[in-house]
Amino acid sequence: MNPDYWLERWKQGEIGFHQEDINPYLCRFWPQLRLPHGSKVAVPFCGKSRDMIWLQKQHHSVLGIELSAIAVQAFFKENNLSPHPHAQGHFYRYTADRISILHGDFFNLNKEDFATVNAVYDRAALVALPPLMRRRYIDHLLNILPAPAQILLITLDYSRNEMSGPPFAISHDEVQSLYKSCADLRLLIQTDVIEKNPRFKEKGLSRLHESVFLIQIQ
Repeated sequence: MNPDYWLERWKQGEIGFHQEDINPYLCRFWPQLRLPHGSKVAVPFCGKSRDMIWLQKQHHSVLGIELSAIAVQAFFKENNLSPHPHAQGHFYRYTADRISILHGDFFNLNKEDFATVNAVYDRAALVALPPLMRRRYIDHLLNILPAPAQILLITLDYSRNEMSGPPFAISHDEVQSLYKSCADLRLLIQTDVIEKNPRFKEKGLSRLHESVFLIQIQ
């Protein structure tokens, strides 16, 4: 998918994918990672998600990666933070109160950028990408992510005959295939949430499954 698509969505304020509240799956399942205080958590395609604030309050340092300058600026402004920007390779890094966001293209990240990352929280990245780009995303993530590490992944699944993404439908089997090289992948929960999402019912969906996976990288 062309990056200009997402940049235009932010420019036009068409950000229905943004969640104002902290994601309930994050609150429920993050403790299963058992990360010590001071661990670094990467949040790809972070937007202006307040989930990063929640992670910071769990005594982690947070590294978001975001393509849109509008999203980066909105995050710090809406959370009353004054970031200190500086150039870092292909990115501009904005940092305030143990939260850093790298403004730039995820695919320009290298191993040095992720050298101290202990875990990844993926609510918005994989579901934002069409099939061919999902494979590229996973390959790049696993190449730069140091082992051992953990990933908390949230996906959606629905009938592809009823809607095309984004957000894109991703089945349990596809997640297993994408992460087949990893040591361990567990499905923590799968729930049909179509009744709680009227905007998706209006698009014609008869089901909307949310799934949460915990992935161990060795």
